[in-house]
Amino acid sequence: MSLGSPFDGAAAAEPPSLDGIDMLESLTWEERDRVAALCRWQRFRAGETVLDQDGDGCDVCFVVQGAVRVVSYSYSGREVSFDDVPAGGVVGEMAAIDGQPRSASVEALETGTLIGFLSGSAFLSLTTGHPQLALALMRRLASMVRRCTERIVDLSTLGAANRVQSEILRLALAQGGERGNTAVIRPIPVHADLAARVGTTRETVARILGDMARDGFLERRSGEMVVHDLARLRALVEEVRG
Repeated sequence: MSLGSPFDGAAAAEPPSLDGIDMLESLTWEERDRVAALCRWQRFRAGETVLDQDGDGCDVCFVVQGAVRVVSYSYSGREVSFDDVPAGGVVGEMAAIDGQPRSASVEALETGTLIGFLSGSAFLSLTTGHPQLALALMRRLASMVRRCTERIVDLSTLGAANRVQSEILRLALAQGGERGNTAVIRPIPVHADLAARVGTTRETVARILGDMARDGFLERRSGEMVVHDLARLRALVEEVRG
């Protein structure tokens, strides 16, 4: 059950701001305010479904507060995780573009996650009327294709240990604050989440991370994972990728 509308009192007469949405940065603040007024706003608890896989809706979702995860489930119930989208991100644009059912589900990662739902038709009108926004959308979709291609290659050619190493390197570079040849990942990745990302089991991830720690790549501290010798880890990942 969702947390309801954020407009539950007189003090909340204005819709939330979309100023933090990266894709909309080319719009003026007046234009962003008009888009915000067109949105349906809703808060979600951690684990609650924002968008259903195979659903026929075509709304585009602006993540204003909190974070969401894009996931899919096999017929056996196994979770495959594609991406975590923090505040400032957008999900659901593919269905708005092609009118097809959702290709994945979207779930809230944090209680209090605030989503602005913009209808697919309004989103298409917005993009066709603003070339810089359309270009930002194309760049985002191109980035998604590149990431998916890389994951397909990894899943097709690498063993479980190499896939986990590759994912740790990606997190270290994308989420961690890189300092010289080390990086810090906060919070410490959950084994089940890593397993869903790289197509293996939680037990296998635990074993591989233990091996990486013994080899000097990882160090667990309070609330964070320190990745040592990024150059060596990058070289190892690139070597097995060929």
